[in-house]
Amino acid sequence: MTLVGLISDVHAAPKPVEEALTLFSDKGVDLILCAGDIAGYMNQLECTVKLLMDSECRTVVGNHDLSYLKRNRNNNDIDSVKYLRQLPATFKMKIEGKRLYMVHAQPPDACHGGIKLLNKQGGVQLESLEYWSEILKPFDYDVLVLGHTHQVFAEFIGGTLVINPGSSVFNHCCAILRLPEMRVEMFALSGKKIEKTWNWGEHMIYGKQNKKNK
Repeated sequence: MTLVGLISDVHAAPKPVEEALTLFSDKGVDLILCAGDIAGYMNQLECTVKLLMDSECRTVVGNHDLSYLKRNRNNNDIDSVKYLRQLPATFKMKIEGKRLYMVHAQPPDACHGGIKLLNKQGGVQLESLEYWSEILKPFDYDVLVLGHTHQVFAEFIGGTLVINPGSSVFNHCCAILRLPEMRVEMFALSGKKIEKTWNWGEHMIYGKQNKKNK
């Protein structure tokens, strides 16, 4: 049996990442994967990058990472720039006889778009499930790991186990995949409940409205 720790959309917030890495260590995880968006929103990118590097986490590039690199195209001496620049768009590996594929948003190599399965209440939307089942029919992998949409789910779609561990900082979540059993367990982070769906714009507006009402 192999245990794979999964995180995504860490967005330059090191504390939830550190908590997830500690949990993975306690659980005896063999491999750690991150589905991109190391940069963005928060402001502790260097610390976050160091945690991922020290843990030998295998990572793919996300849209926020590409935006960060574009803004810092001439800052070649910054460690975070060096790290993000060498990240691949996809990661493929065979583990315990299972073929695993990781990308930030959706295959084959997109950093935008993404698989949105859940409604705002965290329930699976049947029409989305049917749509992506058709799209992923030709996808020849057993496991697909992705992020981007800030949704937390593990669902069989078109014969593939699709896992989004959500954002470690916004969904307060990480996951462990057990292979070859193909079993996924989600874990809450930061002493908070897992938010199955999280949208940056909606939550910012909601937060401002709440402040006005206090």
